[in-house]
Amino acid sequence: MYRAAFLGVENSHADTFLRFMKEDKEGEFSDIEAAGVYSVDPAASAKLHEKYGVPVMESPDELAGRVDGVIVTARHGDFHLPYAKPYLRFGIPAFIDKPVTVSESDARELASLLEKYRVPYTGGSCLKYSPSLLALRDAHLSCEGGKTVGGVLRCPISMSSPYGGFCFYAQHLVEAVITVFGDGIKTVGAHRTASGATAVFSYDGFDVTGYFTEGIYRYEAYRFAEKESSGGVFPVDAPCFLEEFRSFHRLLRGEGENPSPEHFMKPVFVMNAAVRSFASGREEPVGDLGPAGGAFDGTVAKI
Repeated sequence: MYRAAFLGVENSHADTFLRFMKEDKEGEFSDIEAAGVYSVDPAASAKLHEKYGVPVMESPDELAGRVDGVIVTARHGDFHLPYAKPYLRFGIPAFIDKPVTVSESDARELASLLEKYRVPYTGGSCLKYSPSLLALRDAHLSCEGGKTVGGVLRCPISMSSPYGGFCFYAQHLVEAVITVFGDGIKTVGAHRTASGATAVFSYDGFDVTGYFTEGIYRYEAYRFAEKESSGGVFPVDAPCFLEEFRSFHRLLRGEGENPSPEHFMKPVFVMNAAVRSFASGREEPVGDLGPAGGAFDGTVAKI
């Protein structure tokens, strides 16, 4: 039996993952046990305790060294690194929700710790598992209809969210762009609008425009090729979240592979380039991990 700690359970992801475990009719997750839940909001922990019978933790590091995996789903990305850090030195699998971090410095430190302790990891936005986005990715990679000449995506945003403002929800759109078109974004030019924000993600040879729409929960993605266009509205529903949880489950079982640290942290640097562009009014270069990146060989630790 694998025991996992759930940290930052004010996010709906924790409830969704625990529901998958409770309603598992096929026994797919019968080897996972929720060892404890923690939140800065005691009511959130109490709600999950009442609903699923999960023990409530008194501090986020209470189960460090006593579990086989850690799931960090705090609403504010600034909590992700400090919540995960006490667990990472044990080399156990870690799920870290979007935004993986808010700050670039946290992203660099987290990448360094994942590398140092050979941590199996997953997380970020569940949109990467959308069949619609994966179909557009395959069309892009195969040059279906000719080479890609551009694209447009639309996702919700909460520009003034108390959980990190723009960065609280921005990773969904950013990671959707990366899923379809790759992580070769060079610069971002972004500005605020009456409906949220617009950003242009510049690749070598083409641009992709992202529309962050305030309070409108509609997801759309389009790829423009030399000879044709494809895309449309795509659902964000239970299958995306289920695949997200399965990715963590595979790591618990010693299966699956890590993305490169550069790829995993890329959305953080793209989001921060957009934030800098809001302030400067210019295109801003996308940062990187620097010395923290490039050394990790992708080896997945075994439990």
